[in-house]
Amino acid sequence: MGDLDKAKGILFGLAIGDALGYPTEFMTLGKIKAKYGSQGISDLPEPALFSDDTQMTVAIAEALIEAGDQDIETLMASVRRHFIAWLHSPENNRAPGRTCLQGVRHLEKGLHWSQSGIAESKGCGSAMRAATIGYYYQNDPGRLREVARATGICTHGHPTADAACIGTAYVVKLILDGQSPEVLIDRTLQFTTGISDEFERAILRVGECVTSADEEKTLSSLGEGWVAEEAVALALYCFLRYPDDYRAAVLRGANTNGDSDTIACIAGALAGARVGSKGIPAGWIQRIEKSRTLGALATRLAAERGAP
Repeated sequence: MGDLDKAKGILFGLAIGDALGYPTEFMTLGKIKAKYGSQGISDLPEPALFSDDTQMTVAIAEALIEAGDQDIETLMASVRRHFIAWLHSPENNRAPGRTCLQGVRHLEKGLHWSQSGIAESKGCGSAMRAATIGYYYQNDPGRLREVARATGICTHGHPTADAACIGTAYVVKLILDGQSPEVLIDRTLQFTTGISDEFERAILRVGECVTSADEEKTLSSLGEGWVAEEAVALALYCFLRYPDDYRAAVLRGANTNGDSDTIACIAGALAGARVGSKGIPAGWIQRIEKSRTLGALATRLAAERGAP
């Protein structure tokens, strides 16, 4: 069996981060503080609902369990089925991204996954759902790249979104490998080299400012996270600031301008990959929506992945 605690850390980690950032999405940091106090949002809302970020991640995880070791066409047929089920779910009412919706509608109409994505879209919707790919293919980086690219371009066709999706999965893999935070930027850029200059520039900026004492100013300089390179850069920044403190990393992500749920979701996946479920507040795990379902999914994912 794969490392179950890390599988749970990733899934609970991203879902909780998503739920913390979901109420603050579309809000400026000033408005967040006006509503929640000077520290911003500091606890899970009640109920602790996650957004389309986690819903689509669950779809990817289910496809990996169903067909992860089979050829790419078989795997993408499973992704297609689970994405279409998400598209028509009554719970798909949490501000899903237009590109994700349009891409999945194209899949439903019969377009091949290599042609269904929106060519000009570099939104963060593919990177937000890539974490379990990094877990499942931790020990097969070539397959990790192939699956991250296929599952990403079926909705988001822009090279920058492609790099961000592959990069997110690969950072998870590096963290699970036990790589130190200090090497993550360089090694991720080596893995994604040549795909997108925009992505490379955004990630390099994280390395240039990660030690800055003014976190709010730094976050603003990195963007708002609506586009793929900014979302991954912001999430990576939050994780690198607090690599061993899950709570601090996701709260930093949730208290940002712009796409807070995606930033905190990706940051939560990275932090969860490092600290495991034991490093996440137990009360948050108990309170997150569908907690038992997420725990069972992590168990199945770890069992299906097999031993390293």
